[in-house]
Amino acid sequence: MSRSAEIHRKTKETEVRVRLDLDQQGQVTVHTGVGFLDHMVTHVAVHGFASIEVEAKGDLHVDGHHTVEDVGIALGQALSQALGDRAGICRFGEAVVPMDEALAQVVIDLSGRAHLSYDDGLPPGKIGEVDTELFREFFEAFVRNAGATLHVRVLSGRNAHHVIEAVFKAFGRALDAATRLEPRRSGVPSTKGSL
Repeated sequence: MSRSAEIHRKTKETEVRVRLDLDQQGQVTVHTGVGFLDHMVTHVAVHGFASIEVEAKGDLHVDGHHTVEDVGIALGQALSQALGDRAGICRFGEAVVPMDEALAQVVIDLSGRAHLSYDDGLPPGKIGEVDTELFREFFEAFVRNAGATLHVRVLSGRNAHHVIEAVFKAFGRALDAATRLEPRRSGVPSTKGSL
């Protein structure tokens, strides 16, 4: 069974292509026009042991909002498609990752239900050309389209770059843990029999 997906999303504001393979590590190319977002999605692939390819063109002359959000949408759709009925997966994943003075905790449940609890503790500002508040938008778009419950907590940190990088590294590791196949499980990981 191939746990991979390809999504093409086109609107008047953006065009996004995402390829995701949960079982093949190594292929990582991310070009969104938002340099820091490219850096963060690359961390998800590297620390999540997945192949991710993203090509996005957006209305960056306005700002990065639509591009960041639509990459989150497409990545969430790709994950949902790659997981299929979610049979055999571990379902839950958690990681705590440091980045110098920053420490981030990410917990995910691939439950089929969308919920985001997000607290990065950062004041409004920018990292490179991207507003820090757009990372909440990225994860909100991701959970809605992936059918995931996601809790993000930054336990410490002063430097915004370090904080967000710790979040994305932890997200990659938590996602890897949740999507792993559990050899002791043949069906869907739920007492209800479906997710």
